[in-house]
Amino acid sequence: MKTQRPISTDDEHVVLKFRPRTSAQPPGKRGEPTRQVRPASVANDLSRYEKPREEPDDFRQRMLANIAAFAFTVALTAIGIWLAMSIADLRKTQDCVLMGRRDCAKITVMPRS
Repeated sequence: MKTQRPISTDDEHVVLKFRPRTSAQPPGKRGEPTRQVRPASVANDLSRYEKPREEPDDFRQRMLANIAAFAFTVALTAIGIWLAMSIADLRKTQDCVLMGRRDCAKITVMPRS
């Protein structure tokens, strides 16, 4: 294990001068020519990645796909809620049985008419 020793001399301390950035160039690169920077609007332009479409968008097909995706999401959510409720009910019944009680099961009786 390394032992720690106190700093005894000021030679080990280094104070760096703070120079605020007032120029557009870093201090070490004064002699180099400046590169031209593209404006931000050109960098955010995504039109160069667009491909020309051979056929126009089929709005009806897109809407049907969106409706199908929404129906799938609703069905998946409903199944998840049903599964969570079933697991909670089974846990409650199992806790009741493990406590030693005998009246844990729900018995539904049809009324006689």
